[in-house]
Amino acid sequence: MKPQKRIEKISSWINSYAKKHKISTLVVGISGGIDSSVVSTLCARTGIDTVTVSMPIRQSRVTHSLSLAHGEWLKENYPNVDHYIVDLTPTFKQFEKALASFENELAFANSRARLRMTCLYQIAQANGGIVVGTGNRVEDFGVGFFTKYGDGGVDISPIGDCMKSDVWEMGRYLNILPEIINAPPTDGLWADGRTDEQQLGMPYSDLETAMLEDENKIRISESVNADNLKRYRLIRQANLHKMEPIPVCKF
Repeated sequence: MKPQKRIEKISSWINSYAKKHKISTLVVGISGGIDSSVVSTLCARTGIDTVTVSMPIRQSRVTHSLSLAHGEWLKENYPNVDHYIVDLTPTFKQFEKALASFENELAFANSRARLRMTCLYQIAQANGGIVVGTGNRVEDFGVGFFTKYGDGGVDISPIGDCMKSDVWEMGRYLNILPEIINAPPTDGLWADGRTDEQQLGMPYSDLETAMLEDENKIRISESVNADNLKRYRLIRQANLHKMEPIPVCKF
């Protein structure tokens, strides 16, 4: 599907959902990355009141500046957008202090995402709105590359059926700032600024191909070798608990 048609379909879908459920406000956390930039722009295009929120927690200057730049770009181009900056660093410091006995780098990284989710829901409920997710198909439904009850805690998922390459295509069509399109994707949860591909151990292009090969059980490209397919399956298996329903003890 061409990016224009994809954009029209998603914007219409968001509008229909909001109308059906009497939603007055769309709330999106923006990080300066391509996914949140595209989703927030799709929300703005609906004409529905859209609140974008930058939530730095010891954020790198580069990613935070991209988030602010996108927020300003949205406000300049869409009159229905309000952009807020909520510095969660002091709150997170208190959280770290209170949980010092349970020091764990990964746990604290995930806690950043969960703190942001809490912030977004506070804003959404105060405005009669919903939290709009920014995860794409590869991350949310392929390898489970998100924080459970963090950035995975949303009300709707507009790009959840879009590959990462689809998101980049839409970003270019929407005239998202070039520095955002060209920036290496990162979740912004680590002090060393590690990228998504460094964490995953393979490029998004290989992840997409491996995902399609695994789903369709056919060889798509020689560019994805057996090791990449194996790695995709290992990552997916480790994160299936995020993508499947919560286990319930039945009687």
